[in-house]
Amino acid sequence: MSDILKEILKDLPANKISDASFEGANIVLYTKDEDFFLNDKGIVKKIVNKIKKRIELRPDPTLCLELEKAEKKIRSIIDKTAGIDKITFDPQRSVVIIEVEKPGTTIGKKGELLQKIKAETFWIPIVRRKPAIRNQLIENIRSVLYKNSDYRKKFLHKTGERIYNGWLRGKKDEWVRITPLGGSRQVGRSCILLQTPESRVLLDCGVDVASEKQPYPHLEAPEFDIKELDAIILSHSHIDHSGLIPLIYKYGFRGPVYCTRPTRDVSALLQLDLIKIQRGNDGEPIYTSEDVKEMVKHTISLEYGEVTDVTPDLRITLYNAGHILGSAMIHIHIGNGLHNFLYTGDLKYAKTNLLSPANTYFPRLETLMIESTYGAREAVMTNPKEQDKTLGEMITNTIKRGGKVLMPVLGSGRAQEIIVLIERMIRTGTIEEIPIYIDGLVWDITAIHTAYPEFLNNTIREQIFHKDNNPFIQDNIKRIGSAKERKELLDYKGPCVILATSGMLVGGPSVEYLKQLGNNKKNSLIFTCYQGQGSLGRIIQRGVKEISFKNGSKNEVTQINLEVHKLEITGHSDRRELMNFVGKCNPRARKVIVNHGESSRCLDLARSIHKTYRIETIAPKNLESVRLV
Repeated sequence: MSDILKEILKDLPANKISDASFEGANIVLYTKDEDFFLNDKGIVKKIVNKIKKRIELRPDPTLCLELEKAEKKIRSIIDKTAGIDKITFDPQRSVVIIEVEKPGTTIGKKGELLQKIKAETFWIPIVRRKPAIRNQLIENIRSVLYKNSDYRKKFLHKTGERIYNGWLRGKKDEWVRITPLGGSRQVGRSCILLQTPESRVLLDCGVDVASEKQPYPHLEAPEFDIKELDAIILSHSHIDHSGLIPLIYKYGFRGPVYCTRPTRDVSALLQLDLIKIQRGNDGEPIYTSEDVKEMVKHTISLEYGEVTDVTPDLRITLYNAGHILGSAMIHIHIGNGLHNFLYTGDLKYAKTNLLSPANTYFPRLETLMIESTYGAREAVMTNPKEQDKTLGEMITNTIKRGGKVLMPVLGSGRAQEIIVLIERMIRTGTIEEIPIYIDGLVWDITAIHTAYPEFLNNTIREQIFHKDNNPFIQDNIKRIGSAKERKELLDYKGPCVILATSGMLVGGPSVEYLKQLGNNKKNSLIFTCYQGQGSLGRIIQRGVKEISFKNGSKNEVTQINLEVHKLEITGHSDRRELMNFVGKCNPRARKVIVNHGESSRCLDLARSIHKTYRIETIAPKNLESVRLV
């Protein structure tokens, strides 16, 4: 048993604790004593104040009421108006998840109903809001956690042992440094290796889907050894940040992935979709669904602002990045006050239709690593109101011609922004009501948005809480779930808007729609997200009028006669927002590392930050290590 657990047990009454274990950095105590569980007389709180670690007291599983009786009792305690949807038990942890339509009614005044459930069932109740859109794929992802509850308990305890009693290296003379394995002076395959005298951690591990030559990070680099890897910290779910993580598990890694709950769910969906796309392109997938399950089994989900130790000398806190649902900036406290490093991942320093702007207040900050997707001097976005007006005009003009609007979208983020935007334009009368068809993973990821309204801004959160106002479940929003439905849509004569993945026209249903709609001048193609180098989207933006597609052994040619528009509805900060973010960071960083942008944009932003704020800046290349301490 770890020394810290022994110290805790010394301060507890004899024979009260049946088991003491770790859940990652958290400490869990189990008791068979009913009275001590219901009222420990503040003993646990005193220990928390003493050791400054999170401790939870739970009933021993033998104390918990039988499942059937417990569910019956819970349903009798909670008022029917709460709308109980699902009750899921986690026997290994003595926890019960209660999904309801109205969490406030379930919790009761000052949590009295939860206390009653604990007292009468000896289960720890956790209340979650019922998603407005039920989705089987999401249920399957979450069921992995419950079905592997016994394994997860052992895994989390092992993770805690590494944190509290796991000094392995202790090479005091070794530098604290980062090495970009991908994503430096480029957009795609983001992957940064952080090394300290004690720890080895990856920040993101993605795939560049637009590149055939170099789609994956440099995992063959001498600095990276999977056997020494302690953890992966995932900023957000986009495939260029999360897409290669299952491969790490395929190669035998069994450590934790830290991220928010929405990032866990969405990244698993996108990874499964990547497998599907690679198979559809007559290729062999780089990993399987079993490898995705392994990743899910090993996730440790965190809330914004929650502090957790990752290794003996690394402590992290996730902050809202404003980019997509659940996206996070990763603040890393290195050593005992030695250094504080912030990796922004992708960020948006402005309020959007869905999210609040990125956080700028941190306890300490010495080095900032910031993205530069739109870091060039000329990369300043149009005013959002002007963008909304322009999009309305594009859609209206297409409607008048009797055409269809095809909008290739990223499954997570931009698609939901556009749904909210179009729904608002229809509601305010800016455009006439037309059907919006959703194809690909957009529907599944939209369902996840309704499951985690606490990660959205106040406006959308309130709309989701009121069914009639929920922008994601309006009558004119229709799902395309099969090839037959896709054909029926293409045969449909009236105007409509089609949102389909992938956003760069690299595989996915958007390409299938383009093949059928591309030669008709009545239709419109509206790009709303960044088009990577080498992607079909980038090629069309450059004015190519004829595209060749493989169909078995034959080549099929599609004429690009439809109207092509570019309208950046982006979750990335533009040049002005990036500069403002650096200036508003409190405290201000002493060093800035610029990554995640085309080479010229990285260098341009680095120069401007140095000139404006007199801060040391660097824009390293891939495999170019940067010393932090």
